[in-house]
Order: sequence, then structure tokens, then C-alpha cells
Amino acid sequence: MKIARFIFLFIILFPLIAFSEEDDITKIEDVVVTGTREAESAKEVPQTVGVVNEQVIEDVKPTHPSQVMNRVPGVWIRQTTGEGHVTAIRQPLTTNPVYLFLEDGIPIRSTGFFNHNALYEINVPAADRIEVMKGPGTALYGSDAIGGAINVLTKSPSLTPEIEITPEAGSYGWYRLLATGSNTWDNLGFRLDLNDTHTNGWQDDTAYDRQAATLRSDYTPNATTSIKTVIAYSNIEGHGESAGLSKSDFETRPSFSYTTFNFRKVKAFRLSFDIEKEVSEGKGLISIIPYYRTNRMDLHPGWWIFSIGGNNYRGVDYTNKFQSFGLLGKYRYDFEPMRTRLVMGIDIDYSPGDFFERRTIVTRDTTTLKYTSYTYDTSTTNNFDFDATFKGISPYIHTEVSPVEKLRLTIGARYDDMSYDYKTRLAENANRPASTIRSFSHISPKAGLTYAFTEDISAFLSYNHGFRVPSSGDLFRGSNGTASTSVNLQPIKIDSYETGIKTGFLDNKLTLDASVYLMKKKDDIVSFSVTTGLSERRNAAETEHKGVEVAVGIKPIKEAGLDVSYSYAQHTYIDYRVSSTLSFSGKEIPAAPRQIVDTRLYYAPSFFNGGRVELEWIRLDEYWLDDANTEKYAGHDLLNVRASYKATKSWEIFARAINVTDKLYAESASKSSGSAAQYNPGMPQTYYAGFTYNWGK
Repeated sequence: MKIARFIFLFIILFPLIAFSEEDDITKIEDVVVTGTREAESAKEVPQTVGVVNEQVIEDVKPTHPSQVMNRVPGVWIRQTTGEGHVTAIRQPLTTNPVYLFLEDGIPIRSTGFFNHNALYEINVPAADRIEVMKGPGTALYGSDAIGGAINVLTKSPSLTPEIEITPEAGSYGWYRLLATGSNTWDNLGFRLDLNDTHTNGWQDDTAYDRQAATLRSDYTPNATTSIKTVIAYSNIEGHGESAGLSKSDFETRPSFSYTTFNFRKVKAFRLSFDIEKEVSEGKGLISIIPYYRTNRMDLHPGWWIFSIGGNNYRGVDYTNKFQSFGLLGKYRYDFEPMRTRLVMGIDIDYSPGDFFERRTIVTRDTTTLKYTSYTYDTSTTNNFDFDATFKGISPYIHTEVSPVEKLRLTIGARYDDMSYDYKTRLAENANRPASTIRSFSHISPKAGLTYAFTEDISAFLSYNHGFRVPSSGDLFRGSNGTASTSVNLQPIKIDSYETGIKTGFLDNKLTLDASVYLMKKKDDIVSFSVTTGLSERRNAAETEHKGVEVAVGIKPIKEAGLDVSYSYAQHTYIDYRVSSTLSFSGKEIPAAPRQIVDTRLYYAPSFFNGGRVELEWIRLDEYWLDDANTEKYAGHDLLNVRASYKATKSWEIFARAINVTDKLYAESASKSSGSAAQYNPGMPQTYYAGFTYNWGK
């Protein structure tokens, strides 16, 4: 019925477009770079790639990545504390390493050291654009790109001197200062973007601070050579996400937090050189990207506090750090016959990492229900202290050919050879495996085709195989005496089938992108109950993920328009046995709403001088809280309003209201077997305002 209403709305509005006057409006995104790390026509990419462009980022001025990312159909990013997040792209909401986060095509983290919060290590408000490649990536991407790859692209230096500052303030002690300076001298350009953010947090014990800087230089020594250097740094300090609230506390005191001492501290640094050289009179391109990254995270999370009976609780305090030395090498050559393109390359990653974890004894006030303090557990049975060096060597080949003018075939394959050299600094026991080396190798084939029916309409069909190796935490952090099982985990595999259509009519007054996908995942890692009170991680699940994603843009008149992002998905356990007697096969996977809708109605009259007013409606459908499908979260509807006005060419003022109806809702909700449901409340009615001054425009 909801789909029928959507189609009805489309049919009603279509005639308005057909008779609207011609105007010079922004074209749909017709170029993407993520698939091959080079600009290519989006209509010749046999895969769905959602784009958040620079104008959207400037209009929204996101305080959290979800505020722009959730505009992409099929993307649901759940906000945690500060700018932390959990992602769902063609997968249920999960913290598992099934996504690849990139900056200018370079992975933010090594495969072995995935973190679901990786986007907060990027200065998203300063981005030029964000591309979301849904499903397993092309041959240029390996492990982790199962649900999708998110590529945040930095801004290039301006051609003339430019300085811009954007201070803003908001509810709950929020303030942020964004500043940028840029210029180009002859063949050398620089851009510096700064971000200083603070909030007291609307929920108890959720204060957050970040400082971020991105320095980019573009150097073109001659007409065939370019060197791009990017230096990025983020310092994040705040309270780790609290444990979810009981239903009663969620409904009566959503700003309450059970924790008083949880924390998260992150320092991330990245340096890369993108060196490109055209050869063979422009038909060939050599690309070499050496990079270095270092990352440290200290964490005592509230969501990891658990009861061991009575009023006895345990928590975890850990430090995870790594550094990486890597190289992305690529050679591309274009042949004249049939517009043939050949891309060959190799990715190399050497990432030594260090993990240190201690269990804590947590004190809870039985009257207020707050966890008030903690001490370190003197027992070392459940502690971890180890090194794990990740190594990856991954050659690939990617080819494109057009046997007829309108048809484009793409075929590729990637071979990943990956390993961990693990050394424990504590004595081996039932939870800590002995020092060992674990190796994995895998071939991932890719194939697709696109066909241009007209200049405005193209369709695609694709098959992509993907996989991910277990993370260092999966392999080397056993529990309940299961080290011998966890250390032998195998990679997860996935097969993805997709077809879709990409269109733009009437000078893009009507745009329509739609896709249908089917994904089958095997050897998923699950928690298997061996006996009562004893569980271990096993490759013991097969799941199916299928859905429809639609993006519609309608601009009936010059000053107004409507954009709709819609997705319908089903995520199902095909074979999921969690013990010798209990199976969830055939059940829907929890934290997986079937429908997600993001609708934006905007008005940009000429007297706003380039400013606009936008009303956004977000609908998140109901979803199951547990594997047994016994209880649901009812879903929610949210309304946001944004407005901006450009007083002069250099001055802009803006304001926005998030959750204007002050709706009580949950960012996420879940339920474990034998436990009551827990709810992570979403942000209440919140206001922001500020201005932008730009010198140089």
C-alpha cells in the first residue's frame, strides 16, 4: 500500500514537470570516481553509486554524517554519541566490518582494525562530495566492501585567494567553528580546512569535543604529471556511548544515562601522495599512491557493562592502536577499438597493531541505577595484551569494452593474499590463543554491463562477489574458553546480483534512479551456544538480503523542487543455528527496517539570493528487536527544517531545527535472548544558527 501511494504521488506530479518552463538547473551527478579512482560516466557504471555533492553538504551543514548520508536511498546511518555512528547499507544495522570507509579512494583503516565509527575520523563538513558504492566493490576494492564503500572526497584548492569562516551555536552547549583558506600560485595550490566542535550533549554524560584539520596541496609540474598531497588529523575526546535504556526509562526520562565515567579518545593521522603520470599521448595513466596512517583509540564503553549476577557488574577498558604503510599502484590504458579500457594494479598494506584490554569491576548505585565508578579486576584470565601485524598484497585487473556503441561490458577480478602475525604478551589460556600466524587468500570476480537506450536513459546489470577476513578482534579475543574456535574463523563470502535504471528528463527536471538487488552471504560469523552459559564465535550462518532502491527528483518550477529517497528491503536468516537445539532459520534479521523514506521539499526564491528553505521528512519503518522475532520497534517519523539567506555575495546566515515536533524516538533498539528490550533515544528538538563569511568569492 505504501509503495502504491509513492507511485500515485509520482504520477500526479509528473504532468507538472512536462509543462514547466525551461531553466538552468543543476544536472544530476553524471560523473563518479570511486569505482576506478578516476572520473567516469555514472551511466556506464554497472552498479548503484549514490552521491552527496558539495552543494548539499554546504546547504545542510551536517553536525553528524547521517544528516547527509541518509539522503542516499538504502542508507541508514544511526547516530551514536558525538559524531559516532553505526551503518546499514544493504545490511541490517551492524557494528561488524562489512563496510569500507575511504578518503580520496584510500581506506581510512586497515582491514584488520575496522571500526564502525570510522567516519568521525574524517572532516565531513569540509568534504567536496561523498560517494556511496552499494554492495561489494569493484575489483579495486577487497575485504570489508560487502555492504558498500563510502568514499569522502576532499576539496581541491581554489584558483584565487579564498578565506571562509563558519561559526555556529546551538542547543545543549553546541558550538562549532569551520574555517578554510585556499589559493593557487602558478602550478601549486593549497587548501587548509579546520574544524573545532564542542557539545555538552543532550543526554547525561555525553559531552564531546573534536579538532580536525585537512591540508591538501595540488602540484602540476607539467601538463602530464600531477601530485596531490593530503594530510589529515583528528583529535576526538568524549564520552563513549551509554548503554541503552529500559523501555520505562526511554519513555519517561530519555535524557537519562546509566553511566558516569565512560569515555572514548581517538587520535588519527593520515598522509598520502597521489602521483599521476599520463603516458602514451594520454592513452595511458600511471598512478602511485603511497600512504601512511596511525590511529589510537582508548575506550571504556557504557554499552559493554554487563551483569555477572546480583549487583555485580563488569566492564572493559581497552586501547587499540595501529600504524600503516601502504601503496596503491595502478596502470590504465585506453585502446581505440571498441573503447576498450584496461586497468591493472596492486594494493599493498603493512599494518602493525597493538591491543590491550583489561576487565573492570563496576559499581552501581541501586537507587539511581547509575554506574558510578570502576576499579581494575586483578584477575588476568579475561585480559588481553597482544600484537597483530596485518599484511595484505592484492593484485587486480579491471577491463571495460563496448562491442556496440551503446553497450558497455565490465569484467574484473581481484586476488587478496592477507595474513596476521599474532603474538600474545600474556600466557596462553582458554581465552587467549597461543602466538600464531593466520593466512587467508581469496579471488573475487566481478562482471557487469550497461546499455544506453537514449541519451537520458540507461540500464545496468551486474554480478559482484565479495568477502571479508575476520578482524583481529574476531580471531584473537576469545571468551568463555573459546580461543581455540575463534582463532580458526574463516572469511565471510557474499554474492551480489543487481539491476537498475538511471534517467534524467527535461533538462533533469525529472530524475529517476532505481535498482533491485539480491545478496546471499555465507559463512557469517555468529555466536553459537555450546552449552548453557557458554557461547563461541563460529562461521555458522547463511543470510539473504534483497530490496529495491529509488531516488526521484522533481523540479516543476525554477524556485522549488522535491527529492525522494526510498528503499524497501528484506533481510532474512536462511540458515542460522545458534545451538544444537535452537535455529532462527527463516526469521527476519533484527535492526532491519523494511522501508526507509527521506523526502525533501525545498524553496529557493530569487530574493534569498541563493539561499533556500527546506522541509525534510524522514520515515523509518518498524523492525524486529531480536533474532526470534518476538518484539518490534514501531518505527518513527521525523521532521527537520533548514533555512539560509545570502545577504551579500560574501555573507550568509542560516538556521536549522532538528526534530521540530520533539518526537520521542529511538536511534536504535535491540533485545538479547532472556533480556528486556533496550532503547537508544534519539535527539529531541534541537536548534542551530550561524553565519558564513567568505572573502574571495
